[in-house]
Amino acid sequence: MAVVFALASALSYGISDYLAGVTSRDWDFRLVTAGAQVIGLLTAIVAVLLFPGAGPAGGPILWGAISGIGSAVGVLALYRGLAVGSMNVVAPLCGVLTSVIPAVVGILLGNHLSAIQVAGIVLALPAVLLVSRQPGPAAGSRAGGAAVLGLLAGAGFGLLFVALSQAGTRNGAWPLLSGQSVVLLLVLPIAIAGLGSARTPQARAVLSTTAAGLLSGAANILYLVATGFGELAIVGVLSSLYPAGTVLIARFRLAEHWSRTQIIGMLAAVLAVILVVLG
Repeated sequence: MAVVFALASALSYGISDYLAGVTSRDWDFRLVTAGAQVIGLLTAIVAVLLFPGAGPAGGPILWGAISGIGSAVGVLALYRGLAVGSMNVVAPLCGVLTSVIPAVVGILLGNHLSAIQVAGIVLALPAVLLVSRQPGPAAGSRAGGAAVLGLLAGAGFGLLFVALSQAGTRNGAWPLLSGQSVVLLLVLPIAIAGLGSARTPQARAVLSTTAAGLLSGAANILYLVATGFGELAIVGVLSSLYPAGTVLIARFRLAEHWSRTQIIGMLAAVLAVILVVLG
């Protein structure tokens, strides 16, 4: 069950990132981020009503808040990177670092993994890198800044995954509520600064932002549930395959062709999942 929920989480994260990234090219990325997080907060409120668990408790609420810090850093850096057209630098660095952090932390925490599962995790890291890599070189003047954005995004999402895993599932969706509240508190001041120069959004941008927020909120719920069934090292790495979801929807929605590198990455990702399941 951990594998199923983790992969569903990855797909939701991937589609959400696609929608937010595309919308950020037509509308101010700060407002896209804030709008998506407002929807994410509403999703967390509904989740708490449906899955209250044992109720709020200090430890899980704190871990949820820490996850919110990671999420805020991650989305702001990622959406900014996608908005300036540096996906070929930002996405690979973000994906790999998001994979590495939960894997390393999980092993340090004593996660028990079979040799086959370790092989799957090791294979997943280059798979994320290859899937995320877009054809064509990055603009020279932007490459350095894009690399920083990619590292910041990966570190943020890695923290999000670790913190939600530590929050656990005993207290239901309460960690998600505290996390989304923190995200909104951190993002709103930045979004307000962009109000003066932002264009009035078209209906399509509003709908895409809303969908991105719903999918991001659903991804957080799926990830939290997955941590209740499996080890952090496994769940975190599988959920970090979310760039595959972005690439898949871009293929069908924008008719983008996959490069040979991306095809190899997709095959490696499938094999990595099979190894983790077999383990």
